[in-house]
Amino acid sequence: MTIVAIALILGAAGIHASWNLLTKRLGGGAESIWLFTLVATIVYAPLAAIVAYATSFQPGGREWIVLVGTGILQGVYFVLLRRGYAVGDLSMVYPLARGTGPLVATALAVLLLGERPSPLTIAGALIVSFGTLLFLRPVPGSNRSLALAYGLMTGMVIGCYTVWDGYAVGELAVPAVVLGWAADAGRLVCLTPVALRRREAMRKTWALSKGPLIAIGILSTASYMMVLSAMAIAPVSSIAPAREISIVIGTLFGMIILREPGGRQRVSAAVVVTAGVLLVALG
Repeated sequence: MTIVAIALILGAAGIHASWNLLTKRLGGGAESIWLFTLVATIVYAPLAAIVAYATSFQPGGREWIVLVGTGILQGVYFVLLRRGYAVGDLSMVYPLARGTGPLVATALAVLLLGERPSPLTIAGALIVSFGTLLFLRPVPGSNRSLALAYGLMTGMVIGCYTVWDGYAVGELAVPAVVLGWAADAGRLVCLTPVALRRREAMRKTWALSKGPLIAIGILSTASYMMVLSAMAIAPVSSIAPAREISIVIGTLFGMIILREPGGRQRVSAAVVVTAGVLLVALG
């Protein structure tokens, strides 16, 4: 990978782990997702419009399909992630969700996009995913089975939307900012029927957590726009595993800030994941 791609991935990883920490501490359900998605959709709309105009982006049939599809996939992703956080620790659900995605994304990139990752990249992706298995130590007070299921399902969706969006910014040249905004707008539409059934919960959540919701909305979209920008200049099969350095940061947040147990084992797992990411970067 190029230095620019690596810098984008490292920056996105730190931001990604930060907004996941805020999400874990926020609580709530679909109403909180809808609210911070609304924030992101409003905040980034002017930037997306400016970029679309500056790049003369005019979507055709395929472009509209990927713009709508990314919103649906992102909606499914956020719902699964929130449910996982409701039943499990951040330092268990987050690594599982982020760690299983690279294998799915790499396999789909080879099958559907025709990418041919180097042996070093493949080895790194395998090591990253293996490292996540080290996080599966039972945690007292957590519903491990449900947390495991939601983590794995979320990882599958991550792999799918990574390749979907990689095709959009790589093959179709959809601007990263436009695609990122479309993901927010589509997710907002998908979650609106659910959120409207929880109007009172939305009012209370906004009144009590306005600051975190605004921060999550801005940070979540910023981090993904950075990933999309990296995928526009580097293969999906390299970006997907490399961005999982956020697992290390998220795990440290879980242990240090949230005081979640399982320190030694999770530190060892974080080291393994880091080693895998380094191999991908060198590949």
